[in-house]
Amino acid sequence: MARVLIADDHPLFRDAIRGVVAQVFAEAGWDFSCVEAATVAEVMRVAEQEDDLDVLLLDLFMPGAQGLSQLVALRSKLPSTPIIILSSLADPQTVEQCITCGAAGFVPKSSSKEVIAAALKTVFDGGIYVPKSLGPAPEVAPLQPVQRRHAADDQDSGPLTGRQVAVLELVANGKSNKQIAWELSISETTVKAHMTAILRKLGVSSRAQAIVLFQRQLVPEALPH
Repeated sequence: MARVLIADDHPLFRDAIRGVVAQVFAEAGWDFSCVEAATVAEVMRVAEQEDDLDVLLLDLFMPGAQGLSQLVALRSKLPSTPIIILSSLADPQTVEQCITCGAAGFVPKSSSKEVIAAALKTVFDGGIYVPKSLGPAPEVAPLQPVQRRHAADDQDSGPLTGRQVAVLELVANGKSNKQIAWELSISETTVKAHMTAILRKLGVSSRAQAIVLFQRQLVPEALPH
């Protein structure tokens, strides 16, 4: 089941966003659950407790926010979670700064439900979303195929190791970090370390992008026995 965090200080806006999320997930045939936060402190607390969020919809100027600092902090705490910014400010400079700081999408709060749904779908497909009215989305480096290598080779660069491929396979199957740790008989800390290495090796910034790459471009070579 997918986990979605909606962070905004206006309850009515959170309700509206939750409705759009429900529509997108229903169309895709996915189950999901929502976590909500109304302040920066609440968002950070959820980020500490939830290590396998699938997407974060973030109001850029909630109570307690100081510019883009919360985005940078969340990007550090949730390196594999795509973050879509929701903001009443939509000038080109703000949009560019948000994408530069690691946001996977930017949606003005004045946008229609259709635009928000399009942003979710784009991000789930591994892309970066910026409404056409705000100009073209920044170009991102193309995803590179995954090459499997021997499980004993655990270097931080190069193709994925056998253990990292195993972790990514379970992530693609919707497993949480806790479930992956149990199935592979490793600690959750080790799972997080593997995910960090996977994202770095694949040159992507989110768990969703890694899954898309895995499903579309994984080199079909058998792992060594």
